[in-house]
Amino acid sequence: MMKIRAYLTQRRLFIFLLSLTAGWIVLALIAPLLAPHDPLATNFAKVLQPSSPEYPLGTDQLGRCVLSRLLYGARTSLLLTFMMIGIVFSLGAAVGVVAGFLRGLVDTMLMRLCDTLMAFPGLIFAIAVVGMLGPGLFNTVVALSVVWWAKYARMARSLVISLQQKEFVTAAAFSGARKIQIISRTILPNMLPPLIVMAMMDVGGMMLSISGLSFLGLGAQPPDPEWGAMLNEGRRYLQTAPWLLIYPGLAIFSTVIIFNLLGDSLRDVLDPKKNTV
Repeated sequence: MMKIRAYLTQRRLFIFLLSLTAGWIVLALIAPLLAPHDPLATNFAKVLQPSSPEYPLGTDQLGRCVLSRLLYGARTSLLLTFMMIGIVFSLGAAVGVVAGFLRGLVDTMLMRLCDTLMAFPGLIFAIAVVGMLGPGLFNTVVALSVVWWAKYARMARSLVISLQQKEFVTAAAFSGARKIQIISRTILPNMLPPLIVMAMMDVGGMMLSISGLSFLGLGAQPPDPEWGAMLNEGRRYLQTAPWLLIYPGLAIFSTVIIFNLLGDSLRDVLDPKKNTV
């Protein structure tokens, strides 16, 4: 009991940040229960109204409830970000394991592909891909996934090569274990923590990229609520209705900061040198 209490005390920041993250996720999941109005319903009699009991965060240029759109926008932004994390994590880890285990020509070809993708500025390359596929949320995720998976592949490859030199992997090979068993039972469990930390630290950057493409009109399309798109719609009313920029901007800022700090804290928690009690 004393060890558990000491462990939790040393990691209060991680637990606090995890709670904040869980709070955002819960808000996104129960948005239909919390939203006071339909996020798509327009009311031209109440355009650009400031905060009031009926509209706690005011209304936008079409009379829509900003709070409702912000809550539903959390669903869109977080869902797209986690979807993208899943794609780049799975694809990058799979390519890295194949390259690191097979080596030779396969490794060279896959790593040269990664080098080519990483040579381009990420956001510009994503804009080019979305320009070819057409604007939309799904195409945005596809475009950004094409850009982001390469770094996970290189990281996974390095981890596989490093782990293959460890004694426990050599012992597993000498014991007669097949390659697929060595990968699934020995290498994967040991390479996942660094990749998970990298993924957690990339959540903020991915969310900013998705919001950036939506801000440019290449992601979420009207009238779908999404934080970046809400910023784009509100920029024309900076002087007359600044809340249209302030609230979605604060939502993006707070979420990105929380995930960045959570990734940094998770790295400390998973570090075996700091994990002693």
